[in-house]
Amino acid sequence: MRFPLGFYDLSLWLAVTAIILLATSELINPYYGQTGLTIEKSRLRKTALIFGVLFLSTVAIIIYQIIITI
Repeated sequence: MRFPLGFYDLSLWLAVTAIILLATSELINPYYGQTGLTIEKSRLRKTALIFGVLFLSTVAIIIYQIIITI
């Protein structure tokens, strides 16, 4: 059985997730509403940066594949 998502889909998903997490970490208030849930901006920002690095690594792999096939 073949996995339904390709490498390009994974790369796009990582990019969108990184952008959403980074925007959220910049815009959100540390104390969200009245739920008592505290959001650690530093942890959210680190997660966004990790997703960004993963996205850039997938882009590097895609570029490498393109260069090899030429």
